[in-house]
Amino acid sequence: MKKIEAIIKPFKLDEVKDALHEIGLQGLTVIEAKGFGRQKGHTELYRGAEYVVDFLPKVKVEVICSDDMLDRAVEAIQAAARTGRIGDGKIFVSDVVEVIRIRTGELGEDAV
Repeated sequence: MKKIEAIIKPFKLDEVKDALHEIGLQGLTVIEAKGFGRQKGHTELYRGAEYVVDFLPKVKVEVICSDDMLDRAVEAIQAAARTGRIGDGKIFVSDVVEVIRIRTGELGEDAV
């Protein structure tokens, strides 16, 4: 099993959720986050004063999937989250050793 963590722009969340649902992935976790990458934030003008916004609003989406679903899931996230502009985000993939459903005690892919 794999864990996919995607850091995306907040307004792309519904598109990413729908794309994952279309390929058959059911559950996901969403976390509101702030961060910056290469763009290192931006400057804004507020009431005549200029200030730097270092941390930009982002959304972190976490999905656990079977190894055979990985490529389709990553492609779906990438296609749905892409705007073609700086700050589109990143996708991280890592191995999942075990999953346990708390309510039933199911293990592995049955628990996902």
